[in-house]
Amino acid sequence: MSYDQNNPFARILRGELPCVKVYEDAHTLAMMDIMPQAEGHVLVLPKQAAAELLALSEESAAACMRTVKLVAQAVKTALEPPGIMIAQFNGPAAGQTVPHVHFHIVPRQEAAPLRPHAAVPADTEHLKALAGRIIAALPSAG
Repeated sequence: MSYDQNNPFARILRGELPCVKVYEDAHTLAMMDIMPQAEGHVLVLPKQAAAELLALSEESAAACMRTVKLVAQAVKTALEPPGIMIAQFNGPAAGQTVPHVHFHIVPRQEAAPLRPHAAVPADTEHLKALAGRIIAALPSAG
């Protein structure tokens, strides 16, 4: 899969499209998924332009995992789900819908089905409220 400089995540990183931001550092951005599979679904993106995980530098891959862990802990604290699923897809055959590396942090409830991937848009105000709860649970917010 080749990298498309105009994919939605690249445009978000350049400030051309909006997002509901949860966390940002020099190497990564975490934001609410606008078509969440579950309540509190967050995406973590590297700022490096790479379509798939194997194209990421070691530095960007490590930064992503640090951010995934940090944000997953905040999601767990803020929303208290009994489980959290971490997912990362590479290529359309694996279910990747945007050609920019990203990690899914998906809170899971017992026996609750996931909504279809990239299918049902969420209300932006509701996403902002969830993001506020997650941000408040980040260590730097305390």
